[in-house]
Amino acid sequence: MTQQNISDKYAKIMTTQEYGKNPPIDGVKFVPLPYHKDDTGEFSELGRINDGILQSVAGFKIAQISYSLLLSKAVKAFHLHFNQTDAWHVSPYDRLLVGLLDTRKDSKTVDKTMRLILGAGVAQLLIIPPGVAHGAANPWDKPTSMVYFTDQQFSPVNPDERRLPYDLFGENFWELTKG
Repeated sequence: MTQQNISDKYAKIMTTQEYGKNPPIDGVKFVPLPYHKDDTGEFSELGRINDGILQSVAGFKIAQISYSLLLSKAVKAFHLHFNQTDAWHVSPYDRLLVGLLDTRKDSKTVDKTMRLILGAGVAQLLIIPPGVAHGAANPWDKPTSMVYFTDQQFSPVNPDERRLPYDLFGENFWELTKG
């Protein structure tokens, strides 16, 4: 069967889902993590640290380790840092919908967006450099959590955090893709 065998009524509205076509924003990296399973459970190594340096990310000196819980249907977006790099980890047993936007005017990927799922059976770190706006949503029915490392300590008096509207790309950006 070919597209010529499809009624014009449906051929006009037909699309093809894209798989794996989300080239990264410059400086955004995915670091695979060791993930071990046996008959008693599972173990994932989040990072090896020597003299404060996270060995899997060149030059990343850990200044703070944090935990965040996103309740069901919550959206936390968008924010960016001028100086801070983030390294996000979501358990392979959880899922987190992540949105990224390159706001750096001199970047070769300025204005590029990425939309991806963290967790969902994969053990990895997502490295988010300064100037890349980021946010997360939990469109599912159970809370999800994440652990993240930063190379700056948070200061409530002088936070390195700026906000952009959560609906910068429309409210449906944070909804599950239907179809």
